Amino acid sequence: STCACVEYYGKALESLIKQVKIMSIHGKMKHKRNKIFTEFRKLPGGILVCTDVMARGIDIPEVHWVLQYDPPSSASAFVHRCGRTARIGNVGSALVFLLPMEESYINFLSINQKCPMQEMKPQTNVLDLLPKLKSMALADRAVFEKGMKAFVSYVQAYAKHECNLIFRIKDLDFASLARGFALLKMPKMPELRGKCFPDFTPVAVNTDSISFKDKNREKQRQKKLEEQR
Repeated sequence: STCACVEYYGKALESLIKQVKIMSIHGKMKHKRNKIFTEFRKLPGGILVCTDVMARGIDIPEVHWVLQYDPPSSASAFVHRCGRTARIGNVGSALVFLLPMEESYINFLSINQKCPMQEMKPQTNVLDLLPKLKSMALADRAVFEKGMKAFVSYVQAYAKHECNLIFRIKDLDFASLARGFALLKMPKMPELRGKCFPDFTPVAVNTDSISFKDKNREKQRQKKLEEQR
């Protein structure tokens, strides 16, 4: 749903999935977008992590799966997203992830978009990759900061969902969400003010001590910290 989520999960997938080309596109990549899109179209296979900037008006041949981690904020965008697969007589699949409290969205799409859906049973033997993602955040401040920004942007986008009777921010389980984003600690943001999260355990590390792997960025950070002191 957001550029920050694409940045974070694109980077995560690059590290977690080997021997598959991972590319990312979002609306803030104005000059790079066409180049990335052209490169992706030429690939024999790969994964494109993207926002709704790629939901319509593009043609990529033989897309087998469209995975929608975030339900789109407009119902028409759902159909456009699904339309990136099964084009010109080809067969393809589209999947949207929903929380139990969001299941009435299925009926809404069926009525609003004449788009019936089938339930896909949860996969078994799924690997838990969150510890690895946490280790990446501890080893590089860039990953840590991307995760925090992604979480904040996700919550803010959820709050603005046009189906706010179904997608109610007051029902969101922020602790589970933070664990799913492999956060090291809860960020400071208005939506979390005054709330306690007994189900979320922050890491026993001072996150200010996490350095950037990029030496120039770390040098600049240390300079800022020195000025603040």
